[in-house]
Amino acid sequence: MNLYAIRAIYRFEMARTFRTLMQSIASPVISTSLYFVVFGSAIGSRMVAIDGISYGAFIIPGLIMLSLLNESISNASFGIYMPKYSGTIYEVLSAPLSYVEIVIGHVGAAATKSIVLGLIMLVTARLFIPFEIVHPVWMVTFLVLTAVTFSLFGFIIGIWADGFEKLQIIPMMIVTPLTFLGGSFYSIDMLPPFWQKVTLFNPVVYLVSGFRWAFYGVADVSLFASVGMTLVFLILCMLGVRWIFRTGYRLKN
Repeated sequence: MNLYAIRAIYRFEMARTFRTLMQSIASPVISTSLYFVVFGSAIGSRMVAIDGISYGAFIIPGLIMLSLLNESISNASFGIYMPKYSGTIYEVLSAPLSYVEIVIGHVGAAATKSIVLGLIMLVTARLFIPFEIVHPVWMVTFLVLTAVTFSLFGFIIGIWADGFEKLQIIPMMIVTPLTFLGGSFYSIDMLPPFWQKVTLFNPVVYLVSGFRWAFYGVADVSLFASVGMTLVFLILCMLGVRWIFRTGYRLKN
């Protein structure tokens, strides 16, 4: 394992974050803070509790998951797309590096940025809404698993995209709607029976439900289903990345 090369890629990607702190950290934190203020403090104080949890506290896991998914995809996709765009990816591909080392460097940096952002949002939420974390170890586990999985997914999108507009299509047109419809702002038990069954086909439901269980011990689906769906998607992304490097799909043209 070429640890020096992994460290070089990782440090380069992390340095880009510090050069763009307003865009990488401040902007998503401020946006999510507005959700906490409007939906948590203002509207939440006038709504009934859900499963014995105040509405403001109930939506915290969903809001953090929404930002975590988008930022993981964005960081990883942009991190691999820019070398393609500038042509420096050929230097990486011709270096004595395996695809595993390239992926660890890029995805590791993207996941690190997303995890740090999620923790900052967690602290920020505590300033507006009181809440407790019942299972902190599981909370961190879901945070890390989700960041790594969707950073891999973003890596695939960055390779697939052949223009800047395509980097935003899937996060904006697919991931964000699925997150809003995945129980971020409500419990799926509040839906009619038919729509409860339809919602179970939304993979984000399992992420939000597992993350919320780590906070409050309540969930829309079982913990094992949440962990299982996350691991299945992680494995699919790993297989997708392996196929890309074996075939050279959109890497060499």
